[in-house]
Amino acid sequence: MRIGFVYDLRDEYLSLGYSELEVAEFDSTSTIEEIEAAFVRLGYTVDRVGRGQELARRLAAGERYDLVFSIAEGLAGRSREAQVPALCELFGQPYAFSDPLTMAATLDKVVAKQIVIGSGVPTATFAQLRSASDADHVALAFPLFVKPVAEGTGKGCDAASIVRNKDELRQSAVRLIERFQQPALAESYLPGREFTVGILGAGESACVIGVAEITVREDADDPVYSYQNKETCEETVIYTLVDDAEARRAAFTALQAYRALDCRDAARLDFKSDANGVPHFLEVNPIAGLHPTHSDLPIIAELAGLGYDGLIAGIIASAVERLGLPVDVKAAPVRSGCSCCAPQAREVA
Repeated sequence: MRIGFVYDLRDEYLSLGYSELEVAEFDSTSTIEEIEAAFVRLGYTVDRVGRGQELARRLAAGERYDLVFSIAEGLAGRSREAQVPALCELFGQPYAFSDPLTMAATLDKVVAKQIVIGSGVPTATFAQLRSASDADHVALAFPLFVKPVAEGTGKGCDAASIVRNKDELRQSAVRLIERFQQPALAESYLPGREFTVGILGAGESACVIGVAEITVREDADDPVYSYQNKETCEETVIYTLVDDAEARRAAFTALQAYRALDCRDAARLDFKSDANGVPHFLEVNPIAGLHPTHSDLPIIAELAGLGYDGLIAGIIASAVERLGLPVDVKAAPVRSGCSCCAPQAREVA
């Protein structure tokens, strides 16, 4: 099978004058090399395409692949993660991961919350602030957590994101709106445990591969799972595979949200529990980072015993099965249902 590998390389954009923060969600050279090496070990032929513009040029020239595997985040706009999937659909090119609608809906945290609420998934009460004056009309109880509405990698999240009164809310909203040129999201602060859940597959075949609890070390400069802590996670964050009742509830709820948002092939979903130990949906990343030791989804796969190659093979197996592609894959198709979710499903039924 010939794979067209699409990505946004961080160093390439830095050389063009973009800032570290602007390209925080893009991938390092080592990430690209690790993914390519996994493809090769699994027996696939890989063509490094690069960013979406280059894919557009190649597709317009008539080039095609058995499968496009894109981890490109896009540079601007709240639908930027939908650009490559939309391009593939325009040219009839099979591709892995979610479709354009899901990609756009999940990047906008307000839209994602509204969708999962309709499926009974708990999420913190929230308000969207488009200007400083909107802070005066927020009727939520403090403390609140404030972050950009359409960013990833913890961008805009730090100790100052926790606000305790209207003045702090206004200041935080102004800072984020000006810095990221988009609305801010204020949501009720959840004081409980923090989980990230890895899922493979699509539809009824989707399965939770593991739940990791995230603990920021006490000696970290920032007490929240911020952009800075994510960048230095090897020194500031502890990831623990967990399978207690609260974690199983997070797994079951993650699967609900995954299906409600129509995610495909793989994603990582983030949860934080309230004071009663009920996990609440925070957000979902339908093209989660894939560095083997630095990204949350591969860390979950490693802790769960699936391993890095198993994760990559599982993503491709799901796409191949979903698309009905006549090619051999180096992993069994993702099975319908999963034992990790079944006990919790019985508990909450």
